[in-house]
Amino acid sequence: MASSADHSARTSLKANTLKKILATAKDRLNDPLEAEVLMAHALGVDRSYLYAHSTDPVHPETVTTIHHLIKQRQLGTPVAYLLGHREFYGRLFRVTPDVLIPRPETEAIVDQANALNLSDQAKVVDVGTGSGCIGLTLALEHPSWTVCVTDACADALSVCRDNRHAHQLTNVAIHQGDLLEALSDQTFDLIVANLPYVAPHDLHLTEGDLPCEPQHALVADQHGLALIERLIGNAPHHLIRPGHLIVEHGFDQQTQIVDMLRQHGFDDIKPGTDLAGTPRLVVASISH
Repeated sequence: MASSADHSARTSLKANTLKKILATAKDRLNDPLEAEVLMAHALGVDRSYLYAHSTDPVHPETVTTIHHLIKQRQLGTPVAYLLGHREFYGRLFRVTPDVLIPRPETEAIVDQANALNLSDQAKVVDVGTGSGCIGLTLALEHPSWTVCVTDACADALSVCRDNRHAHQLTNVAIHQGDLLEALSDQTFDLIVANLPYVAPHDLHLTEGDLPCEPQHALVADQHGLALIERLIGNAPHHLIRPGHLIVEHGFDQQTQIVDMLRQHGFDDIKPGTDLAGTPRLVVASISH
C-alpha cells in the first residue's frame, strides 16, 4: 500500500504540468517565445512538444531547472548563453560569455564571400573569429578552401575549437594573436572580419544582450574604428593579387571606412547593407 509521502509526491508531480509551468514562465518573462525556447531546452524537446503534451507532468528537478533558467533570463542573461548555442547560417554554433552572440546581419559577410566566386583552392582568413561562426561557415560552405581563423582571446578560441570539432572540419587552422600578426608572411585570397566597432561609452552598450557580452569584442577606440583601421592598413601585405577584404562595421562608419580603403590601395570598393537596408559592410578588392 502506498504511503502518504508517495501519494503527496504523485500529487505534486501531476500539479506541475507542462501547460501550467509554461503559463507561469510566460508570465514571468512577458515573452512567450523565450519562455517556450527555455522550457523546451530544459526538457530536451522541441517547442511543439510543449503543446502536444501539455497535460504531461514534469519532474520536480526539471521544474527547478526551468525556474533557474527563467530567473537568469529575468536578470538579463542572454538566451543564447542559457542555451549554450545560437544558429548562424542555418547551423548551430556553441556560444559562451567568452564570445559574441552570432547575429543575422553578420550572415551578409558569408553571402558576399560566396558571391566572389573564388577558386576551389582559395585561402581565406577570418580575423577576430570569436565563436568561429564566420570562418567555420565558409569552411563548411566551401570544403576545398583552406581557412584560417585568428583571435587574441584564448577563451574565445577554445569555443571556436569546440565548434570546429562539432562540425568535423579538417580545413580550418586556428591561430591566437592580434589581428594578422600570428600569420607571419602568409597571404590569402580573402580576408573577412567582424571586429569590435562600437565606440567606448556608446549608449547601445546598455541595450539588449550587449551588457552581458565580452566588451573587448565590442568596443574599440577612435570612435570604434581603431582595429578596423589597423586591419585595413595591414591587409594589403597579406593579400594575393587580386585579393579581397570584407569588413563589417557600424551603421554610421561606412564613409570613413571607404576612405581608409582607398588610402591603402584598394581599387574596387563596394559598400553593402544588411537585410534591413542598414549600411553594414564593405567589400573591397586590391589588384596591384
